[in-house]
Amino acid sequence: DEYSKDDGLSVRNLMLLFSYLCIFDVIACDLVYDLLSVLSERLTELDVSTVLTILQCCGMKLRGDDPGAMKDFVLSIQNLVRQSKLRSAGREDGKADLHSKRMEFMLETICDIKNNKKRSKEDPSQHTRVKKWLQKLKSEDILLRGLKWSKLLDPEKKGQWWLSGDVSSTAGNVEDVAAVISKEVVEAQKLVHLAAAQRMNTDIRRAIFCIIMSAEDYVDAFDKILRLDLSGKQDREIMRVIVDCCLQEKTFNKYYTVLASKLCSHDKNHKFSLQYCIWDRFKELDEMELNRSMNLAKLVAEMLASFSLSLAALKVVNLANPVEMTPKKTMHFRMMFETLMQKEDSLMWNVFTRIVGNPELELLRDGIVMFVRQHVIAKDAGKELAGKFKIAKKALDNSAGVLM
Repeated sequence: DEYSKDDGLSVRNLMLLFSYLCIFDVIACDLVYDLLSVLSERLTELDVSTVLTILQCCGMKLRGDDPGAMKDFVLSIQNLVRQSKLRSAGREDGKADLHSKRMEFMLETICDIKNNKKRSKEDPSQHTRVKKWLQKLKSEDILLRGLKWSKLLDPEKKGQWWLSGDVSSTAGNVEDVAAVISKEVVEAQKLVHLAAAQRMNTDIRRAIFCIIMSAEDYVDAFDKILRLDLSGKQDREIMRVIVDCCLQEKTFNKYYTVLASKLCSHDKNHKFSLQYCIWDRFKELDEMELNRSMNLAKLVAEMLASFSLSLAALKVVNLANPVEMTPKKTMHFRMMFETLMQKEDSLMWNVFTRIVGNPELELLRDGIVMFVRQHVIAKDAGKELAGKFKIAKKALDNSAGVLM
């Protein structure tokens, strides 16, 4: 469309976008060479300008990816110029003047690329950061391979025509493709209905929920959550959705703790969001269903073990106060400490040592010792946790704060 309008600026911007897609390996060099071949056959003034834009932006990249194709392109341009010189100087066909500065500059640029001569403005290192970012986002999932320029211009293309593999290559007919798409639609609809049932009442919460529940693993979920690019207070919803999902499971699933730990290690703001979310759940313990309470206890224990949370998070609870520690709260924190004390000795030592040395946490330290002695060790029929308790108590007395 922009070509038909003879809008040079719009065409240049589109070609820059196209060229950068090649630089960042989103499209293959074959597609760019296809376009260059089409332009070189006509070589109007706008064609020359377009070729020049592409070569200046990604010429060296094209040469590096396929030197043979670059050689063929250079030869075709040289042949075209040689033939054109035999024609009359006056032009009525709209083609570029061979003696124009733009044409001369294009020929110089082609010659430089052919001879592997980089211009001072070219600095491939500036693209390294973007490429690494794209790799972290697993952009290979959306790479366009095996496309031809003629296919892009084909008005009859239908369905997922850009796919060179997966659905387009393995599906033998329209019915197969329709079945695959229908299955994906049904799965998406199920997730949306499930999100509504789990009280995911905003677009952000629903998006996070669908990512978490449909991800292949925690790495896949982590990458997709980062792609949401949430701003301001929106990213606080991530931890809330993770905790909600964990609590609603019939049996505890460590998938949520591994994902939460990954996010906390990526951005410390998630640690604060998680802590405030846990505090809100502590307020609901007396009304919380037993299964949800047990899942929360194990979640907190795992987050303590991964150092995404500190035992200081328990400062909002008076573990030594028998009035405040109702039967439901007692059962909850007993499960939490039992889960934590099943970890290896060195990890346990480091978890408890983290709250040593802070005078403001003295009441918390005393409360932990009292609670564990009365409600964990006293209830431990096999006396398996007695040795763990000694390690925990010694760690809390470790005034130097030495870690294992």
